[in-house]
Amino acid sequence: MKKRLLAAALAAAMVAASVTGCAQSGDTGSNTSGGAAGGDTVKIGGLAPLTGNVSVYGIAANNGIKLAVDEINKAGGVLGKKIEYVPYDEKGDAIEAVNAYNKLVQDDRVVALIGDVTSKPTIAVAQKAVKDNLPMITATGTAADITKAGDNVFRACFIDPYQGELMAAYAAKKLNAKTAAIIYDNGDDYSTGVANAFETAAKAEGMTITNKEAYQSGAMDFKTQLTKIKASNPDVVMVPVYYSDVALIAVQAKDVGLKAKLLGADGWDGVLEKIDKSNQDAVKDCYFCSQYSAESKDPKLQDFLKKYKEAYKSEANMFAVLGYDAMGMMAAAINKAGSTDSDKIIAALKALEYKGITGNTTFDANRNPVREAVITTIADGKYKFVENFKK
Repeated sequence: MKKRLLAAALAAAMVAASVTGCAQSGDTGSNTSGGAAGGDTVKIGGLAPLTGNVSVYGIAANNGIKLAVDEINKAGGVLGKKIEYVPYDEKGDAIEAVNAYNKLVQDDRVVALIGDVTSKPTIAVAQKAVKDNLPMITATGTAADITKAGDNVFRACFIDPYQGELMAAYAAKKLNAKTAAIIYDNGDDYSTGVANAFETAAKAEGMTITNKEAYQSGAMDFKTQLTKIKASNPDVVMVPVYYSDVALIAVQAKDVGLKAKLLGADGWDGVLEKIDKSNQDAVKDCYFCSQYSAESKDPKLQDFLKKYKEAYKSEANMFAVLGYDAMGMMAAAINKAGSTDSDKIIAALKALEYKGITGNTTFDANRNPVREAVITTIADGKYKFVENFKK
């Protein structure tokens, strides 16, 4: 999830100064009467890249978390106390993340953590959190190794392999595909992980993989791979890459005359903003899975999208939505535990059944979310909700 939604999230950078100032100073952590100390608040820490190359993701996730905290506190907080959210800027760096984590635990005495945002810092922090037995949820870290760190580590987003498996099931069961090709970025963990999972699951569904074509990160010309795929005439082509590459691949697939339906994962979000209107038919009738749909009629989601735009003068994206739900999950678990005791919170998270704006979520044995994904297509130059689907 490191690169996706960049275009949609750039507007969020306008609020970076106000968010970052608070996060870097750590002023909110100076109050020693937090939940862990039996004071009048329950302190929950946050880690996100609020400055640096991936700050657009961290700002959006942090904004979603803050909206959740505001709503929870207005509704009475947790355990009869207000949540005191203590975020720190880790600049997208694993060492910075560990240093900030240590401050949250040692100085701020948080009882739980929402974070980190990108996978490498999250893995580094998870290894520390396991030693401290601190309950943590990453809203958006997709690497499978994150939750393998220990029983106290959870995530709100789908892992990369799950998306590949889900789209293989969708292709077989809903699109009646018998043959499939794959084109992927072999220098990107996200793309490789989804591609490999799709290949294995597609074969298990009885599909034949006609081609598995790789390209190097940063490539701009895909016609060689696409021409090979066209010659095999597959029913579908899985394109598990980020939206900027999807835009190039889809247009070039159109140019070489490839007729197969294109499939993708949540990295596709934002693809329409990368394709000029004259070429938007290149992604017509494609299918990709995502964490949510802005077209959903769920009143809670629509209320969140409205409040987010009012508060931050930008549209919410997937990072914001997942940040909001991650904080909601943690607060629900603390209330269910009836305590800020780590073991009780962790046990409550494992048994949690949470209805959020991304859907109804439980956790599997590896503490990854189990819920339906949103299948989206594109028609008339717009994203269209198709259905909710669980493999």
